[in-house]
Amino acid sequence: MSSSPSLQWLSLVGTIWLQAINGANSDFPVYSSQFKQLLSISQIQLNNLSFASDAGKLFGWFSGLAATYLSLRLVLLIGAAFSFIGYGVQFLFLANKISNLKYWQVFLLTSLAGNGICWINTVCYLICIRNFSLESPVAVGISTSYVGLSAKLYTALVDSIFHPEHDQKAKAYLLLNAVCPVLVASVVSPMLRVADSRKDTRSNGAFVLMFVIAIATGTCSVLGSIRSASSGIWSREHMISLGVLLIAPVMVPVFAKFREGIENKKENRVYDFTIDEVGGEDRVVVAVRKNEGDDDGEVKEQIGCRLMLRKINFWLYFFSYMFSATLGMVFLNNLGQITESRGLSHTSSLVSLSSSFGFFGRLLPSIIDFYVGKRGLKISRPGLMATTMAPIAGAFFLLLNSSSLILYASTAIIGACSGAITSVAVSATTELFGTKHFAMNHNIIVTNIPIGSFLFGYMAAILYQKEGGSNSCFGADCYNKTFIIWGSVCSLGTSLCVILYVRNRRSRSMVSDIETNPDEMMISYSSC
Repeated sequence: MSSSPSLQWLSLVGTIWLQAINGANSDFPVYSSQFKQLLSISQIQLNNLSFASDAGKLFGWFSGLAATYLSLRLVLLIGAAFSFIGYGVQFLFLANKISNLKYWQVFLLTSLAGNGICWINTVCYLICIRNFSLESPVAVGISTSYVGLSAKLYTALVDSIFHPEHDQKAKAYLLLNAVCPVLVASVVSPMLRVADSRKDTRSNGAFVLMFVIAIATGTCSVLGSIRSASSGIWSREHMISLGVLLIAPVMVPVFAKFREGIENKKENRVYDFTIDEVGGEDRVVVAVRKNEGDDDGEVKEQIGCRLMLRKINFWLYFFSYMFSATLGMVFLNNLGQITESRGLSHTSSLVSLSSSFGFFGRLLPSIIDFYVGKRGLKISRPGLMATTMAPIAGAFFLLLNSSSLILYASTAIIGACSGAITSVAVSATTELFGTKHFAMNHNIIVTNIPIGSFLFGYMAAILYQKEGGSNSCFGADCYNKTFIIWGSVCSLGTSLCVILYVRNRRSRSMVSDIETNPDEMMISYSSC
């Protein structure tokens, strides 16, 4: 295990690049209408393909189990291989390299690719949590925010490289979805190392630089989304600028390495402690962290998956997540059909818009965590999740208005808030159930995504076909009943999350009362 700060930051940069290409399933709405025509399938069958990508998460816990026994690099490459096979075979079919591919085979291939996303996510989460144990919510937030750019990144690559006609988009997207994860995973794999995490006040400056780069990247993405209907020349320029900003985070480990070289002798003197001195320092740190609320929950009860399933907090968390962020993902999966039903043709610009705002939604919680943490305070994850759920419910009701402006605004709101909940959920899992069994626990929690995707997506498809009377429906009425149901369900999810927040706050208060005696903290630490 390495203790070099530069390797910590290099690993974080590696997870950023992985997350940037790990949302390949988010570009499905762009080519879903074409896929529907090519395969000659109904709206319900198309919805099932959208669900198939999420269905892979039902078996995401395999990646958590594998991470317990295999190296993280091997887990990463397995996930990339699943994506390559899942999307690659579909591309070969559309390119007429495979003569026949049945619907159920397409379903299984899409599920395999969706499962690959879980493997890559597991690696990224564990690297951030282990390398930045004292600031894991911030590190995880920065890393996961970049998955919000995936749809935008793939759209920009397709437009700038292939310039496809409308009936050729599916091939271009499937090719990139298959190739990009394998290429990036192969490059990034040597960068991923678990390093000893040590609190360093100079890491504050590194995080600030990361935030500046991330905000610049998101701003570039939003501007590109607004001007997505411009010429191909702008698209190439936009792709170049976005590429430069994605490479920019590597400056942080480079600066850290340069600083290590200059201060190597000084650091050797500063950290040349005796065993007793190191032990004394660690005990002080634990005492301070516990008084500050135990940001990572590492010294609290570590709950395994079996015990977790028996807790009321788990089910409140599970269903509030399903009734909010998962519902937002279902909306985004249906964005192609929603756009088509309203007579609009700019599906790619809407997908890019949701992706760009999803990026900022995922990034904002980590910025809040960073600046609030510097003041010794802590924001409850369930409370933050409840706050971001309410706007999603409001956006669904706004969509009852057929205005194009409302569609764009609601898409941005749902993209941003769904992204924020997804990012906060990683830290919420550790806050509620501890870090020891995180890989298994969180992969169990995200099984709500395929379940919700199927239930809400299937319901939307039935109502769509009922309104249209065939495989196609046109007019605002196609999704009005769906939006009313979704808005009501999301309101229920917000209420459940508020209950979770109240319960968790009470339990934390009880733990805080028990831990007021410093001697008890020392005994608790010594027994670990």
